[in-house]
Amino acid sequence: MPESEFRALVARQSDGGQTVAVERLTEADLPEADVLVDVEYSSFNYKDGLALTGKNRILRNYPIIPGIDLAGVVRSSASERFNAGDHVVLTGWSVGESWSGGFAERARLKSEWLVKLPDGVTSRHAMAIGTAGLTAMLCVMALEKHGVTPGGDVLVTGAAGGVGSVAVRLLSRLGYKVSALTGRRSEEAFLRSLGASAIVDRADYQNPGKPLQAERWQGAVDTAGGALLANVLASTAYGGAVAACGLAAGADLPSSVFPFILRNVALLGVDSVQCPIARREEAWGRLAAELTENDMADAAAVAGLEDLPALAEAILAGQVRGRTIVDVRK
Repeated sequence: MPESEFRALVARQSDGGQTVAVERLTEADLPEADVLVDVEYSSFNYKDGLALTGKNRILRNYPIIPGIDLAGVVRSSASERFNAGDHVVLTGWSVGESWSGGFAERARLKSEWLVKLPDGVTSRHAMAIGTAGLTAMLCVMALEKHGVTPGGDVLVTGAAGGVGSVAVRLLSRLGYKVSALTGRRSEEAFLRSLGASAIVDRADYQNPGKPLQAERWQGAVDTAGGALLANVLASTAYGGAVAACGLAAGADLPSSVFPFILRNVALLGVDSVQCPIARREEAWGRLAAELTENDMADAAAVAGLEDLPALAEAILAGQVRGRTIVDVRK
């Protein structure tokens, strides 16, 4: 293959919606920016599943290379912040949505979007963490800032998924007593291996409940939204907080003001897409300190570019456990 060519998973518009296939591209097919990266690994997230199946209009331009995160080595740079050979990670900034992203062997990106990988963190390790792990750490940081301290009972919803599984690992390692909420009882052994001390059945939380319920949680990380989030808020103890980062169970919030005005509960919104660079760098530094590559090995599967269309259907059906690393060279 000529030096300027590389493999990429490309989404194109079609009469029926969109097509997705692995193609050979050249650097001329990439958008203009100041840093060119040789991508080593990406990862597969719930949003990637939505993008590849054409749901929720995640992809805003065509043709486009999906993939909302990536890690690799700078090939060339016109930015003073980066030099050829630097190891970098990218998550968010609408890359893989309106700008060609990580499901390719090469990417051209804006330098202000990139973070240098902490020492000792490989591209593979970074993508075992990925957008989901960064989001989980931002949730943990939000709870800490609110004053949710180790030792208390905390809940993680969607615990067998990408964000949830990393949140369980992080919170348990930091000394919290973690309950993992899931609809997949078959994942109990996996969740306990991550540090969960108890398993909560999703069925107990997924239907509309009372606006105030028994106080159970000092804090929570919620990836679900909808009635599930409303029930988590209703069962959070006085002065507690819920970090909300997802909508897998719905974008609505059928709650009341009672948890907020009677129990002083805080709902903390967490976004990783537009998160400022300084906070990203802090989060990646903490992830490097708290999660070794061995920690993530059992929680991450590996897929190639050709596997991703089928994987998209599986992740939307709730059939994907933990994290999925994408080896873009496969």
